[in-house]
Amino acid sequence: MPIDRRGFLAASSSALLLSQLDKVPAVADAKPESAEPPVRDVDVERDSIAVYTTADQTEHRLAQTDTLKFTRMGQPLETQICVFADPSKRAQSIVGIGGALTDASAETFAKLPVAKQRELLDAYFTRDKGIGYTLGRTTIHSCDFSSASYTYVDEGDAALKSFSVEHDRQYRIPFTKQAIAAAGGKLTLFASPWSPPAFMKTNGSMLHGGKLKPEMRQAWANYYVKFIRAYEKEGIPIWGITIQN
Repeated sequence: MPIDRRGFLAASSSALLLSQLDKVPAVADAKPESAEPPVRDVDVERDSIAVYTTADQTEHRLAQTDTLKFTRMGQPLETQICVFADPSKRAQSIVGIGGALTDASAETFAKLPVAKQRELLDAYFTRDKGIGYTLGRTTIHSCDFSSASYTYVDEGDAALKSFSVEHDRQYRIPFTKQAIAAAGGKLTLFASPWSPPAFMKTNGSMLHGGKLKPEMRQAWANYYVKFIRAYEKEGIPIWGITIQN
């Protein structure tokens, strides 16, 4: 039976399997950052798995629902659903896990009672009471999760003399500051634009496609720089940017 993505997510519960593995012993000799980490002798049957579940129409919101043990098995059948955990195989590390700090989330947050605001911040950003987000993404001016389209400059101001993040001071900047505080004072944050200002694009619109005009490339690059510096002045350091959503 065909099922769309929304239906699948609504019908399924997601389980986060966290293997409670011992830490790798420290080594005396310093290793280059590019070197592979040492591989320890693993007894998978000794290790356990904590299962956390989030499921629609239940009380499960990253709730620990089970504790499992690794067991050895033979060759699985093609019809069996299997997750293979091989601690001897290492891949690239990740910067962190987190979520988006958009205008929509900031405006909704501002409308919550103070107690619910605290509950939300604790649930997402604290380690002792929540899931401990360490990474966040915000937007460079408006995105498709904003209540209206806007930029940080007046229309036609290629010199960016009118640049200001005043719009964000109402909701997004206060929300982001509270998220950083809840995360213990540090939240790796990167930013993405959905579109350059309309006057910088070939179609004269922030919507419906279009491309950056060649003569606006430097102005758009300067726009990134001004955004980063403006947010730093607000006490929100920007770790990185993507050039487009």
